Amino acid sequence: MCLGVPGKVISIDGQLAQVDFWGVRKEVRLDVVDEPVAVGDYVLNHVGYAIRRIPAKQVEETLALYEELLKAEDLMAADVRGEIAAGGSKDG
Repeated sequence: MCLGVPGKVISIDGQLAQVDFWGVRKEVRLDVVDEPVAVGDYVLNHVGYAIRRIPAKQVEETLALYEELLKAEDLMAADVRGEIAAGGSKDG
């Protein structure tokens, strides 16, 4: 299963963004994101591409869900932890 991982946009240079995923910063492409993204926004990353800007009103809830997911000791949690560690890998 492939999952998107939420992260905060730190900087943008054209179609590339530096995104912070729980302290791990990775480069993410903005080519396919569903709407314009600005520094400070949160995006859902999937295999190195921002696929969705997370609306501001949903950021806290989304991050809380992922915090709970990351505490679990199952395959889904392991997949998300791997996605965070890999950042922009093409393994999804």
